[in-house]
Amino acid sequence: MDILIDNNYEGKLIREVLKKDLGYSVNLIKKLKFAENGILVNGQWVTVRYELKHGDVLSLAVEDKPEDVSPYIIPVPLDLPVIYEDEWVTAVNKPCNMPSHPSLGHQLDTVANALAYRYSYKTYVFRPVNRLDRDTSGCMLTSNTRDASFKMYTAMVEGRIHKTYLAVLDGIPEKREGFIDSFMHRRADSIIEREECAPDAPDAKRALSAYRVLCDNGVQCIAAASPITGRTHQLRVHFAGIGCPVTGDTLYGSGSPHIQRHALHSWKTVFPHPMTGETVTAEASMPEDIEYLTEMLGLQLPEDAPSDLSNFWNQKDI
Repeated sequence: MDILIDNNYEGKLIREVLKKDLGYSVNLIKKLKFAENGILVNGQWVTVRYELKHGDVLSLAVEDKPEDVSPYIIPVPLDLPVIYEDEWVTAVNKPCNMPSHPSLGHQLDTVANALAYRYSYKTYVFRPVNRLDRDTSGCMLTSNTRDASFKMYTAMVEGRIHKTYLAVLDGIPEKREGFIDSFMHRRADSIIEREECAPDAPDAKRALSAYRVLCDNGVQCIAAASPITGRTHQLRVHFAGIGCPVTGDTLYGSGSPHIQRHALHSWKTVFPHPMTGETVTAEASMPEDIEYLTEMLGLQLPEDAPSDLSNFWNQKDI
């Protein structure tokens, strides 16, 4: 990456530009310092103590190299809708029954395989910002560059990436909107299942979700929900805990004759763009199986359904 030095960077040390202006992590700066041709000015090697001058060309070796690519991610042409894409970030509408990352028994049918094929014209490293359960559909973010990955990770940790899910529930919460605030850990007799627990239980972690009921048929409902913390199976466990499990969730509730998986869809993700800082909204359309389910249950999502739950995020201490 080449940067032509203008009035914004003139007189600054490279170290200051990397850390404060570009927002690079300590680890990335360290890699640049020790990489061959990692930091150049006008084609010459310099240290991070170099003071930039107007008209200088600062070259940073932040591009991925072939040795950075995982040999376990094989490019495969899979149907994976892309809902937002630029040089730094890609957002996809992940189908249900598609894992995020290769694992035993799923080496060729994942989001990673699909994106490796899509970007096979260049050196591509799969960097998921968030992952979805195999049977959860919807919006999933990935970073396309090393520096974007660090900034997106930071935004996620700082709670600046807001995710809103749509969930069809077996039941209607007593309160039409609010928080579910508890502690959660893995069940002692399972490697998969999570459960709510006491704050002082082994490995207990706080789990906080916001939700809003959007419509109901008197027995079941569609709710928008945001996992403010990011615990495994958080929304599924929380809704089951208030007596309204996600429809079709055989792990925390019961199956459904109208859908073959839990009816949970990552609907909208709002995030600050890692390079510009501008707010970006990626929206994943409803999958056919959940549309069929809601039709069979007589649930109609209002066109003006208030989907933004970000106002909740500042109302509760995390």
